[in-house]
Amino acid sequence: MKKLHLLNRCVFSTPNLTSIIKSQASSFSSSASKHEAPVSLVQGASRGLGLEFVKQLLERNSREHVVATCRNPNDAAGLIELQNRFAERLHIQRLDLTIESTIEDSAKAIRERYGYLNLLVNASGILSIPDILQPETTLTKVERSSLLLAYDVNAVGPILVTKHMWPLLKVGGGPGTERDVAVVANISARVGSIGDNRLGGWHSYRASKTALNQLTKCVAVELARKKDPVICILLHPGTVDTDLSRPFQKNVPKDKLFTKEFSVQKLLSIIESSKTHDNGKFFAWDGQEIPW
Repeated sequence: MKKLHLLNRCVFSTPNLTSIIKSQASSFSSSASKHEAPVSLVQGASRGLGLEFVKQLLERNSREHVVATCRNPNDAAGLIELQNRFAERLHIQRLDLTIESTIEDSAKAIRERYGYLNLLVNASGILSIPDILQPETTLTKVERSSLLLAYDVNAVGPILVTKHMWPLLKVGGGPGTERDVAVVANISARVGSIGDNRLGGWHSYRASKTALNQLTKCVAVELARKKDPVICILLHPGTVDTDLSRPFQKNVPKDKLFTKEFSVQKLLSIIESSKTHDNGKFFAWDGQEIPW
């Protein structure tokens, strides 16, 4: 419980964030009508890849509205800085993957504000937390708490977000974008591939990403069966220079360590070119499919 408490800490309000939210109150209705402007949700947006997704989505299209969620919005300096630049098109919300009620609250707020979504990017993930979680190098270091924590954040959380945002994605579909469908893009990792696993180790992280892949595939099959205008894809961003990978970059060749800007640019290109037949597929940053 102590470990989960460390993850769940959140300050609920500050004058700075409150003023930001108030300034957004009527922005969407004054700048765009329903389905005329794309609306994207980036979950896990306070830093790293998630923050870069928010930045590039806002900069690439002057009509795009972005909902950015994270556990501690008041501490998300990067998001607040973007808010100052894109006050009318960026909406920041609290969402904690380990507390489902916050996911429900976020979906309700998006429904009331916009009524639909065209894109969901589940970008959050954990690999290591000092004194709590470290990638295992041998079976003897595997702990129940690490396995469950990684599974909770890396697999369960994104699927619960998808569940609650599904109705909004069905309404949104592809109109207002260059696609025919709405997209759920779950950030996975090549190490989650069973067929590609030749080194072993990292039991908790690998298994959690494998679980995310399977859960996403299940959702993709259901979406296809119901003929909803939504597809799910999994994306491997490569090894990116972020806080998540920084402790493990020592043996990464320089040309294989990507910047956030490069990786997200590549991933957005895959998202924007996605078609119905890509539903349920697992892509690397360069567009190549990864074996399960």
